[in-house]
Amino acid sequence: MQQVLTYLFVALYSVTILGVILVIITENRNPLKTLPWIIVLLLAPVVGLVFYFLFGQNLSKRRIISRRMRKRITLQLEENVAAQRISIPDEHKALSALLGNTLHAVPLYGSRITPYTDGRSKLEALLAEIAGARHHIHLQYYIFCDDETGCRLRDALVAKAREGVEVRILYDDVGCSGVKKSFFEQMRREGIEVYAFLHVKFPLFTSKINYRNHRKIAVIDGRVGFIGGMNIADRYVRGTKWGLWRDTHFRIEGSGAAGLQISFLSDWSATTRQQIAGFDYFPTARRFTDNILQIVPSGPFGKWRVLLQADSYAVSNARQRIWIQTPYYLPSDVLNSALQVAALAGIDVRLMLPARSDARAVDLASHSYLDDMMKAGVKILFYKPGFLHSKLMIVDDRLTVIGSANMDFRSFEHNFEINAFVYDGEFNARMSEIFAADAAHCHAVRPGEWFNRPRRQRLGESFMRIFSPLM
Repeated sequence: MQQVLTYLFVALYSVTILGVILVIITENRNPLKTLPWIIVLLLAPVVGLVFYFLFGQNLSKRRIISRRMRKRITLQLEENVAAQRISIPDEHKALSALLGNTLHAVPLYGSRITPYTDGRSKLEALLAEIAGARHHIHLQYYIFCDDETGCRLRDALVAKAREGVEVRILYDDVGCSGVKKSFFEQMRREGIEVYAFLHVKFPLFTSKINYRNHRKIAVIDGRVGFIGGMNIADRYVRGTKWGLWRDTHFRIEGSGAAGLQISFLSDWSATTRQQIAGFDYFPTARRFTDNILQIVPSGPFGKWRVLLQADSYAVSNARQRIWIQTPYYLPSDVLNSALQVAALAGIDVRLMLPARSDARAVDLASHSYLDDMMKAGVKILFYKPGFLHSKLMIVDDRLTVIGSANMDFRSFEHNFEINAFVYDGEFNARMSEIFAADAAHCHAVRPGEWFNRPRRQRLGESFMRIFSPLM
């Protein structure tokens, strides 16, 4: 009997492994991703099954945010924009059309954008807006810690909830996995609506652990919004033990706040099944400047990887310069090749990375891409005073890309992210000044210095590169 059970177990186990391999093959993924999964499942089936269950399932064809619902939320904004007859600069009309056709990203006119380059100034600005809120406060963060910074924000939100202001919070279940449940429960008891986006529950929903909501959004009364790279935690304000935390966040006043509102309400509806709309959430926006921007939320569900496509298109069509700040550089082949081709064509391509990352493994994997970048003529800058967490791309003199997305596989393919594409020369110049100021604190890597680094380091970089899609 025991022998029969053993044969039965082996048969079921083999069928399971072959079944998973068949599923992977029929999903028609990139062969560079399909083949490693097949090899792992054949050589280490137990480990392979666990990793596939956690990280390998392709959920891109599922939709948790319906197009119909998103269109309904966007409709009021589209009607207001249609009357403004916004004219996109000729050199960026195709890019704007790409964002509109893939994600219905509406061009928005006349926003005032204020950048913050440290966590303290951003936090104080956010708290000031919260103190002045009259109708609603919407917050969405990947990390919302229960440390001093988080508690300070919590207390401000509780005070406004007691005044009758609507307060809604979305947090990422993985990003906040270390936060005590009592932290959010206290807010709920005060009338604040708090929900985890894509709640991860073992074992039923464990596959969602690979899909994280990395957005950092705040919208106050529909008139002011915040977007960028800073979460709610002490390290964004105080820095780390080995240096400051250099990040960038933005306050958007005017029509751009409505674009952030659409993203938040879409995620809110997907999470809670509540549909929120009306003039109170989309008030008439004042015109502050002549800039034009598009708010572009992206995610792993659906056919298109919009931020990857848009960044690649912008890089491929650059004529003068491409300046990039990113904490992690783990790019797709398309984007990596586009940057190298641009540098070979004589375009000024600069890539600024942290000299020291918050994750050694990611550091090694990122560095494995730099040999070919330097050979192509890309200027590599290592930021020295602390950890560079800023996400920024400056293209020529009128396009600036800001937001939450890193230049890595996770941001482009697995995470829910949000960026703003800003078409404006004045804002481009301001962000160029910030980039140049950061460059003054960087070490410009010389090719001879880089290519002579220890062989042991090179081997470590090459090994960690294998795991780039999972980082």
